[in-house]
Amino acid sequence: MKFRIDEKYLLNCFERLVHTPSPVGYGVKVNPVLEEMASQLGFGITYDRRGTGYLTVEGEDNSKTVLLSAHWDTLGMVVRRIDADGKIRVRSLGGMQYISAEGSSVTVHTRDGREYTGLLACQSHSTHVFENARTLERSDDTMIVLLDEDIHSKEDVQKMGIRHGDVISVEPCCEFTKNGYIKSRFIDDKAAIACVFAMLKYLRENDLKPAFRTMIAFTFAEEIGLGGPWVPPEVSEYVAIDIGLIGPDNDGHERCVTICAKDRKAPYTYDLVTRLINYAEKAECDYAVDIFFRYSTDASTALTCSNNISAAAFGMPVYCSHGRERTHTLSLLNTTNLMLAYVLNI
Repeated sequence: MKFRIDEKYLLNCFERLVHTPSPVGYGVKVNPVLEEMASQLGFGITYDRRGTGYLTVEGEDNSKTVLLSAHWDTLGMVVRRIDADGKIRVRSLGGMQYISAEGSSVTVHTRDGREYTGLLACQSHSTHVFENARTLERSDDTMIVLLDEDIHSKEDVQKMGIRHGDVISVEPCCEFTKNGYIKSRFIDDKAAIACVFAMLKYLRENDLKPAFRTMIAFTFAEEIGLGGPWVPPEVSEYVAIDIGLIGPDNDGHERCVTICAKDRKAPYTYDLVTRLINYAEKAECDYAVDIFFRYSTDASTALTCSNNISAAAFGMPVYCSHGRERTHTLSLLNTTNLMLAYVLNI
């Protein structure tokens, strides 16, 4: 059976989340948003010492606890150094694709809460000026941020409160097309969080409980491989909701949900993956099963860090991962349907 998901709510959640800056480890702005969204549905969020947020939904049977994770961290940068002329040099947070991000508007977030916009550019920024403008590799060593301020020196920038290690976020450039496509940076993994809240809304409005106690983990460092190394000891199953990939080896496409059987770290738990396939069929999901070999999730990190769990992963396939990505609304709906089928054990 298909569940009747509130599509408008789902997309509104995504739009709000994707416009909330949250590069790896920077939860200053996104955690209050998650807390507010949870509160509106009657839930609270607690945090472990690492900064992972947890939302718990009591089940019909609380002798077993399962966990769904969705990471709020996105690609971004930090201030590496400030050049003598005031240009900012950067280091990547996560697998930033500079060739895709070049020319984007960015925001520098200072430790004392100030924000300054700028432009992400290559040091050889113009074909009219530099012979190697087309050929120079875009990397940590060649990219700069030009602040949208009247500055001429390193001291000018320092007077603004900007220092090494300050976080830099990138404008998501989110767009919804009339025929259901979503084009945006950070569909990975803001779309998964939106699906989580659409699932929670469905449970609340239909007065349903999950089959088992269900924890939602909002992790903060998946993009650097540090999401999920510690799992609360009561958790027996860890399912990451994360993007799927589209490519020559894959059956997944923009309208389906992809169940990942194996990633670069490890195969996922065989029996749990099989159950997810059965849930997808019962929930009438358009789904695919794929393996990804340049990819991992919080669930595989949790598995390889010797937690005593079964692990699995599924989510919405995207084009252009780690760039300006594209998927379709139907993929988010299929992902939410599979989440509901899993937690309700239908």
